[in-house]
Amino acid sequence: MAAQRRRATQKDIARHLGVSQATVSLVVSGGPASDQVAADTRRAVLEAAAELGYTVNAAARSLKGGRNRLLGLYTFEPVFPVDQRDFYFPFLLGVEEATAQHGYDLLLFSSATEGDLRRIYAGGVNRLKVADGCVLLGRHLHRDDLAELVDEDFPFVFIGRREVPGHELSYVAVDYVGATRDTVSALAERGHRRLAYLKLTGDQEPTRDREMGLRQGTRDAGIHDDDVVVHPIDDAAAITPALFDEWLAAGVTAVLIEPSEDDTAVVAVEQAAAAAGVRIPEDCSAVLLGDPPLSEATERNWTRYTLPRAQMGREAVRLLLELLETDDGRPRQMFVGCTPVEGDTVAAPPRKGTSR
Repeated sequence: MAAQRRRATQKDIARHLGVSQATVSLVVSGGPASDQVAADTRRAVLEAAAELGYTVNAAARSLKGGRNRLLGLYTFEPVFPVDQRDFYFPFLLGVEEATAQHGYDLLLFSSATEGDLRRIYAGGVNRLKVADGCVLLGRHLHRDDLAELVDEDFPFVFIGRREVPGHELSYVAVDYVGATRDTVSALAERGHRRLAYLKLTGDQEPTRDREMGLRQGTRDAGIHDDDVVVHPIDDAAAITPALFDEWLAAGVTAVLIEPSEDDTAVVAVEQAAAAAGVRIPEDCSAVLLGDPPLSEATERNWTRYTLPRAQMGREAVRLLLELLETDDGRPRQMFVGCTPVEGDTVAAPPRKGTSR
């Protein structure tokens, strides 16, 4: 049987950084005394503690009178959101702004391991524990990590609605149900009665919420389920000119596009429509169920709804601080609304017999 890996100690951190053990002790113990250590050194100690898997003794830290006043931000995505064109970048801005406003430092956690597998736990150790609590984000997550965080009562808030069977999570989520329902209602008011829905595969929570909103909207408008063509896409290559030909032949007058974190699907729709000789919106209207960063798509003003991502980051910090300041064990869950953007990709349905 392999020997169990020894837990990192304060002495290990001191040796790793070339500082005194007393300095490390001041930093990891938290409380007012830690302010005696220069900010750069304090940050280096905390980062080294996370890297080496050092776990603060929470009971001892509490006895010494305080927290680290350090919040973490962890992403399950392969690249940390530091590019302004990244879907997640505004979340980071909101988290950073709120963290500073409340007098906390922010530690960005990056834990890519072999094969780009991103896990919170390494050798059974929760590497986030160096922080008082953490904001999590990302689509490609490991739900067993979230379950373990709940089981050990580690405070965290996820940006986005996430479900783990048998566990209640704290999160700040987009009201995709309401935003998509209102989008369908607006299309119906313009006279659209046959719709196509480009739906992401994978059965993630945002996709389920959007489809629920779609069904609510069509039901409210009296549009039958048979008048909605659902086309799952796991690859933008599946969006072809032939698909547009099929839709128009079936009487479809508007397509709803579920974007991922980039504009790949939007570009594919533009290219497929152009190749099929379909004009947007004259021949077929198009709506984005969200607002991905448009880096490759043309600069047309897409009809869409926008997500308040920076606000969500700020609200995630606020809820996280509530978790830290109360002992009721109750998860915090919040939904935020979207803002509709009229754009120029929706028009009245073409009259029957009108040629493209």
